[in-house]
Amino acid sequence: METNRTSLAIKRSDRIRLISMTDDPNPIAAGTTGTVFGIYPHGDWTQVDVDWDSGRSLMLTIPPDVIERIGPAKNSPSC
Repeated sequence: METNRTSLAIKRSDRIRLISMTDDPNPIAAGTTGTVFGIYPHGDWTQVDVDWDSGRSLMLTIPPDVIERIGPAKNSPSC
C-alpha cells in the first residue's frame, strides 16, 4: 500500500520502503527500508521519523515523499 497522504496507514514501529523522495537535494535511495519511530501530523502534511536500515538519518515529509508499508517492526512477534 503506497502512502502519500496525511491520513497515513502506518504507525510507530511499522516497517516501510521508500518509493520516492523528490524534494531533497541528497535523498534516501528509492527501495531503502526502515522502521517508523515517530509520526507528526502538520495539517496537510506529515513528518515521519524513520530509523533507516542503511544507518542514515533523514525524516520524510508526506507528501511529497511516497512510502509503502512492508510489515510490522523487525523482531516483532507475529500474531
